[in-house]
Amino acid sequence: MKPLVMGVTGASGAPYARRLAQCLAAQDLQLHLIVSPPAQRIMASELGLGEFSLEAFLGRPAENVTVHPYHDVGAPIASGSFLTAGMVICPCSSHSLATIAHGLGDNLVTRVAMVTLKERRRLVLVPREMPLSGIQIENMLTLSRAGAIVCPACPGFYMMPTSVDELIDFVVGRVLDLFELPHNLDTRWPPTGDVE
Repeated sequence: MKPLVMGVTGASGAPYARRLAQCLAAQDLQLHLIVSPPAQRIMASELGLGEFSLEAFLGRPAENVTVHPYHDVGAPIASGSFLTAGMVICPCSSHSLATIAHGLGDNLVTRVAMVTLKERRRLVLVPREMPLSGIQIENMLTLSRAGAIVCPACPGFYMMPTSVDELIDFVVGRVLDLFELPHNLDTRWPPTGDVE
């Protein structure tokens, strides 16, 4: 499998980011991770992390994960010649959404997102905000028309979740499905067979 890029930006939703990164790090692929400074602040409040470290974020060491500096727009992953399977931004802040929608690559997350779009690779954006303004909806529409997949962090309840972790896994499983990555998270309907 080609490498995958994951951006984490400054929206509430750090538990989604952590679980997705854990699942991606467990895959047979090279994961390139970019964490914005606002995302690191939110991780401190939502995950109880102090200063960001990969091992604290994932809960274990991971040799197949490379962390890139947020401001390094000259990193190899910012080039279209660096072949990837695509990029996911989870969570995707409204600021990042707007920046990408308007073609501004002023940090490594938005630069890689722009490259992903221009190279016609899969770009999955996971916003986690409500309610939405017309501006945010227009930005999502612009990105969808440009080829991105907008995958809001909206867990389903048809699997009868009994914990917050199961709600998180539902969203993470749907993101993994978008990259056709195997998982055993409980996201399939119907849970016991095909719909008749």
